[in-house]
Amino acid sequence: MWNVAKAFVPPATAGVAAALLLASALPSAAGTLEMVRQRGNVQCGVSEGLYGFSERNGQGEWSGFDVDFCRAVAAAVLNDPTKVTFVPLSAGERFEALRAGRIDLLSRNSTWTLEREAGLGLAFAGVTYHDGQGFMVMRDLNVTSALELDRAKICVEAGTTSQLNVADFFSANSMTFEERAFPTAAAALEAFRSGQCNVLTRDQSALYAERLKLPQPADAVVLPDVISKEPLGPVARADDFGWLNVVKWVNFALVNAEELGITSGNASEAASSRKPDVRRFAGAEGGLGKLLGLEDDWALRAVRARGNYAEIYERNVGVESRLGIPRGLNQLWTMGGILYAPPLR
Repeated sequence: MWNVAKAFVPPATAGVAAALLLASALPSAAGTLEMVRQRGNVQCGVSEGLYGFSERNGQGEWSGFDVDFCRAVAAAVLNDPTKVTFVPLSAGERFEALRAGRIDLLSRNSTWTLEREAGLGLAFAGVTYHDGQGFMVMRDLNVTSALELDRAKICVEAGTTSQLNVADFFSANSMTFEERAFPTAAAALEAFRSGQCNVLTRDQSALYAERLKLPQPADAVVLPDVISKEPLGPVARADDFGWLNVVKWVNFALVNAEELGITSGNASEAASSRKPDVRRFAGAEGGLGKLLGLEDDWALRAVRARGNYAEIYERNVGVESRLGIPRGLNQLWTMGGILYAPPLR
């Protein structure tokens, strides 16, 4: 029999040890989650206006792919998708706004990179949109490939990965270009429209959206070349793992819902299903919500409010929307894409 000596805890540190033990037993989703509940809404950072992703109409109502994700989080946490305060942010201010606590969550077509996590103390909650950087030109330029853009004048938004990627692309292909950097996406688009440059570079999804803002959208074309990986996703502060888990698993729930066939239209039937994975999703068994500090039907709330991933995608950016973007890589892994989420179990 092993003789295990008991550790001696000095009286002066006994209280600290007890406090640490108590802290380790607290719900994992303390912090931002509790502030959100006390405030009664989620403060969500979005773009200043990008068709299909986050845009505001004349009545001040927000819509879009990134907006729907914010509403799904509010539904999961507060059981009300309308309990969101949207904070429009430029690319240059988005991360500092999150770090400073001005927002709880950033859902603003932002690329997941090492520097943004390790350097800024932030954490991405998975990928919601698999994108890649591309180029838009006017048709009368008679260009069909990015390899024909040597010595082009290129408009780009400052402070973005696009600015870095375009320099890498031209260097790697022994081409030169003239950079025209602007502080906002709107300024870069206006410069492209007015002829200050003959190429606009951004994520391809954003280029489809920006083209719609031109006086004659059909006069511009998005080239087929994709020069980078741009995994876009929601961002939280890295110092609150509990809240990050909430945001992360709402993301995963929307994808799993599509795979399980759970939609906004049939969500109310999920709890009565005989399938174990559907019942866990609906909170009818498993008690998974408690691990996040939420009600057990949190995932069902999110889907009931805004739909599963496919519903959100098609409504905002899919082939039947104004943007008309095929799902491509953003199709489920079972359907030829790379969209994949860990299971809820």
